[in-house]
Amino acid sequence: MAEDFKVSRSDAEWRALLTPEQYEVLRGHGTERPGSCALNHEKRAGAFRCVGCGQELFRSKEKFESGTGWPSFFDPLPGAVETSRDTSWGMVRVEVHCSACGGHLGHVFEDGPPPTHLRYCINGVALDFTPDSEG
Repeated sequence: MAEDFKVSRSDAEWRALLTPEQYEVLRGHGTERPGSCALNHEKRAGAFRCVGCGQELFRSKEKFESGTGWPSFFDPLPGAVETSRDTSWGMVRVEVHCSACGGHLGHVFEDGPPPTHLRYCINGVALDFTPDSEG
């Protein structure tokens, strides 16, 4: 991407900040194995944030079980993600990336539940979860 983002780091800084798997997904547009991330089963109230920059992307109330093996959401927070056309792997998909750092998060499909009918299929390794404080 030839865009300027609010959060910008050198490749060496990204590699130092992220685990190899996080780097492969966020910076290399990779995909984690389905069912490999504990966040797929996270059910507490809270926020899902970009692991690269900490920007809040999704709230737990927009998360649903899609049966795909990746955390799925039907709506991101306003302005939190951007999309672009992805023609890799011989198909056309819509890539989802963090609007603050440009990190690759996953893809969005038009087979989700109401009210948006969208399924943001997000790599769990690209996310951090912060539970809402109780009391």
